[in-house]
Amino acid sequence: MNRSAMREQAFKIIYSLEIQKTPNKIEQVELYFESNNIKNEEAKNYIIDAVQGIEKNKEEIDKKIEANLKENWKFERISKIDLCLLRLAIYEIKYKEIPYKVAINEAVELAKKYGEDTSKNFVNGILASIVKE
Repeated sequence: MNRSAMREQAFKIIYSLEIQKTPNKIEQVELYFESNNIKNEEAKNYIIDAVQGIEKNKEEIDKKIEANLKENWKFERISKIDLCLLRLAIYEIKYKEIPYKVAINEAVELAKKYGEDTSKNFVNGILASIVKE
C-alpha cells in the first residue's frame, strides 16, 4: 500500500470517527482494519498515528483552520469531509514534517474525490493560507 492509499484510508477512518463521535477511537480503528482487510503494518501504524495525533492536537489544529477562514465563514459551516481533510493535512505538515506541497496536493485530490464541487478550492485555500503563516 503506497502513501496515498494509506492517507486515503486514514481520511476514511478519521471521517468515520468524526461522524460517529465514538469515545474508544482505537477500538474503532481496529474494527476498521478488520472490516477493510488492512493487514499492512506500515499502513496500520500510519493510520493509528494520524488518528491519535489529530485527536491529541485537535484544538490547536482547529484554531489554525478557524484563524484562516474568510470573515463571513464560521467554523461550524465547514463540511465534515473538508474538516477531516484539513485536519489530516495540517497534522502531516505541522507534526509529521511531510512536505507541505505533498500534503496539500493529496488533500486536494481527496477533496475532488469525496467532497463537493467547491471542496478542492476551499481545502487548497485554507492550507495555502496556513502554510504562508
